[in-house]
Amino acid sequence: MDLHELFLACRKGDLSRVKHLVEQKEVDLNVRDRWDSTPLYYACLCGHEDLVEYLLDKGARCEANTFDGERCLYGALNDRIRNMLKNYKQVTSQTLRRDNYDEFLRKLLELGNYEDVEFEVHDEVFTAHKCILSARSGYFAEMLQTKWKNKAHVQIKHSLVNPSAFRSVLQYLYTGRLDTDVYNVEDCIRLAKQCRLGKLIDELEKRLKAVYDFVSTKPGTHVTMISVEHEGLYNQDLCEDFGRLAESCMPPELGNWVTSGVLPFFCSPEDEDKTAYDDVCFEVESHRFYCHKVFLCGRSDYFKALLIDHFSERPKEDSETEAPIPVVELHDVSAYVFSRVLYYIYQDSTEVSPDHVFEVLRVADMYLLPGLKRQCANVISQHLDENNVIPVLRASRLFELPRLEDQCTEYMAKVLDKLVETDDFADLVREDAAQVEAREETDSIPVVDDIRYHITSNVQTYSALDEANQKLAALDWLLDRLGLEG
Repeated sequence: MDLHELFLACRKGDLSRVKHLVEQKEVDLNVRDRWDSTPLYYACLCGHEDLVEYLLDKGARCEANTFDGERCLYGALNDRIRNMLKNYKQVTSQTLRRDNYDEFLRKLLELGNYEDVEFEVHDEVFTAHKCILSARSGYFAEMLQTKWKNKAHVQIKHSLVNPSAFRSVLQYLYTGRLDTDVYNVEDCIRLAKQCRLGKLIDELEKRLKAVYDFVSTKPGTHVTMISVEHEGLYNQDLCEDFGRLAESCMPPELGNWVTSGVLPFFCSPEDEDKTAYDDVCFEVESHRFYCHKVFLCGRSDYFKALLIDHFSERPKEDSETEAPIPVVELHDVSAYVFSRVLYYIYQDSTEVSPDHVFEVLRVADMYLLPGLKRQCANVISQHLDENNVIPVLRASRLFELPRLEDQCTEYMAKVLDKLVETDDFADLVREDAAQVEAREETDSIPVVDDIRYHITSNVQTYSALDEANQKLAALDWLLDRLGLEG
């Protein structure tokens, strides 16, 4: 339903509705409908300049010489929109978010931190991470345990392996996205067959056909790049692969916490021949989690500082041998909560029960994981009631979760008739009023102002207007009783 509303709002030019769907409902901007069209395409086609600008700023894709880029340019209603598209920059407010998972994966591939293998393909060198290649491709998992075992440098001399195609396939393995020149598509398909990437082959063939069909019917268009990308907010295959990699980090004795599924390279962490390629061990409540610095440091500045400084590290002691990786003892976190954090770090999502959500939220804040904090907030927002909404509002402010705070005030507006007579609500209003006075501001009390907004924002009928007036009167009655001006 939300996706249907997004496409409809883009055709109508309803910017406020699009903002609500993107910012409050977190609907993906680059989703496609059954005609292979994106929300940006409809906004361009219908001539909604402010909406086009907003979509581009929020991360709608429109790279030059790609199918989507050329289609938007061709369909744009006027030159102002065409100029806007031509001046498009891929670095947007969306990609600049420090915790953005796609951005993390892109940097992981480009910057190559903590890499443990390099491939030389016809004099071009590509650095990579064995744990990622093995998790994403059965072919790489097999080769890294046989022909390429214990090798840090691999030479690929086959004449049919194109370095540009190899780079594109690596991009796909890391990010779930592939960008390549139209003339390299056949080389990419050949390499994808070697790496047993059936879904990538299907997508490349589908995209190539779409480009040929578009160019043949639209004179003057010129598409030189092919892009394969996932639909929706998450790449399911990529997240599942990295989720199984997270499973390999878990202590065997806590196996009932994780879902079923075994990696092609997974063995017991105590096995000398284990092939999960872990390089750091965390000890939590006497349980050991064998992890990968590339994920921990790339996703969290807390772990980056912790591991770079070698804080609390000591050599790992085993009963028979001494392994080279360090052990880091973590305090103020339970093994269960740490397992939830690891799943988030590896696959950008985790299951959090209402019973543990506030503890996960506290740890997410400590580990500098704002995306995990937002996921916790989503869980909390689904369990609001008149008894917990005020403590949750305070928590949303403490942990800097503005969306959750807004959801709390929206819920308060719905149950105001019950809240207005409680001491807790009166105390909350007093606290907000005191903060306003301390700042010497003249605007209204924040919580009162937000509740008033939600009371009046959706009034569409006379009965709803009457109910809203009753609630506003109750709010004014409370302010009078407290001797406050709101």
